[in-house]
Amino acid sequence: MKKVFGWELVLDIKNCNERIKDKKSLRSFITKLCKNINMIAYGKPLIEHFGHKSDITSGYSIAQLIETSLISGHFSEKYKTAHINIFSCKPFNIKKASRFCSNFFGGEIISKEIIERRLV
Repeated sequence: MKKVFGWELVLDIKNCNERIKDKKSLRSFITKLCKNINMIAYGKPLIEHFGHKSDITSGYSIAQLIETSLISGHFSEKYKTAHINIFSCKPFNIKKASRFCSNFFGGEIISKEIIERRLV
């Protein structure tokens, strides 16, 4: 019998608004997303803008530990996209999380994958 260790939501969102370029907005995103999916942040988020040698890689990346795992993302200013991963050992509402992310960034989900992470 397979045992599920956790669930990972992998989202790609296109046509995002200016929030992907704003550190304060990204901090708000993390806080509101945690509340929206009933997760507890562990420590402060890492929010860094880097990859400046190329406009393809330039943008913010975020990482927020949560008590049940991790929320991460990278945002492309050139392509106006958000690439978000939510992994948790605690079940969460995938539809609610997906809708919140696309609404916050004003974009359209172009790819959504749900991965069951398993124990041996």
